Amino acid sequence: MDASVIHRDEGLRISGLHKKHGQQAVIDGVDITLAAGEMLTLVGPSGCGKSSLLSLVAGLQQADAGEIHLNGRRIDALGPRERDVAMVFQNYALYPHMTVAENLGFPLEMQGWNKAKRSERVLEVAKLLQLQPLLERRPAQLSGGQRQRVAMGRALARHPQMFLFDEPLSNLDAQLRTEMRGEIKLLHQKLGRSAIYVTHDQVEAMTLGQRLAVMRAGRLQQMGTPQEVYQRPVNLFVAQFMAHAGLNLLPARWRADGSLSLQPAGAEAQDWTPAPGTLPPAQRLIGRSLLLAWRPELLRLSDAAQPSTPEALRLHALLRLSEPLGADCLLHLQWGEQRLLLRQPGWPDCQIGQGLAIQLPASGLLVFDAESGECLSASPSLS
Repeated sequence: MDASVIHRDEGLRISGLHKKHGQQAVIDGVDITLAAGEMLTLVGPSGCGKSSLLSLVAGLQQADAGEIHLNGRRIDALGPRERDVAMVFQNYALYPHMTVAENLGFPLEMQGWNKAKRSERVLEVAKLLQLQPLLERRPAQLSGGQRQRVAMGRALARHPQMFLFDEPLSNLDAQLRTEMRGEIKLLHQKLGRSAIYVTHDQVEAMTLGQRLAVMRAGRLQQMGTPQEVYQRPVNLFVAQFMAHAGLNLLPARWRADGSLSLQPAGAEAQDWTPAPGTLPPAQRLIGRSLLLAWRPELLRLSDAAQPSTPEALRLHALLRLSEPLGADCLLHLQWGEQRLLLRQPGWPDCQIGQGLAIQLPASGLLVFDAESGECLSASPSLS
């Protein structure tokens, strides 16, 4: 196929991408396919390679190996201007001596647009982002949210084939982040262009992306819809990273009779036989140290007199801390030396140091190999 031919329905394809800084691999064999018009959110801890991946796609860095194709055209050997990719940075990167209108029009001037066509496009973008009243102001006269809209407008102005967002909202306060998050999602729906959005915020990643990718140490851990990644994590790292309030983990061993022996430090071992179909096949459990995991929102307070059942494990724990979150409350509990989190609606009437009976439903159980972190099963009810 002629590399100059562009197929608009192909989107982005990254194959076998590698990049080292010195002896350290910052991108280690990444493969990503993105449909035309799709937004992918890229999430992971600091230093995992998220921003480096964007820089490789944008042409700000060159890969050591691998290929990048955009709309059917190989672009990894092209310069940044030839790739037709627009990047929105965390620090806005606006020219302080230029007005908003001049900042919006500058990329078009660099592309050789005449003044009349430039002015027309600037007004279109300003209307789209509600910047019309601000066109004569300079960046120092704008709020953080207004500056970010100008930065996005500058990327939008030249009709790029793809957008790359590098943590664009991290400098904004919580309320403005929420507002801008909604604006970016609506903007993407209007424009229908492929986009990669880098963030370290799990909520942002879940709400913005049609698909979500989790990275760790330069490697892609899992990629899928937000629901798939959240409910069916492939390993313990993904499960813990995507657990906004934390993850409850209880060490356990499988017994030949089909039950689990929970073995928390500082408390007596407890046997529990979950409902059929909750655990993976026995051959996957033999000889393994296990971690049983529940998300805090799945735990519930229960009647202290009730024993465990196949449908729910029941424990007695002490309340150490209560964190009201508005509509919800996060309770910090302790069972022996094991710490647990319970998140529930409302403001429970509990006292610090009080013993509470809690139930952990079998329907929400995730089972991990304690050594490798591999997810051995996810409850069928989460599918």
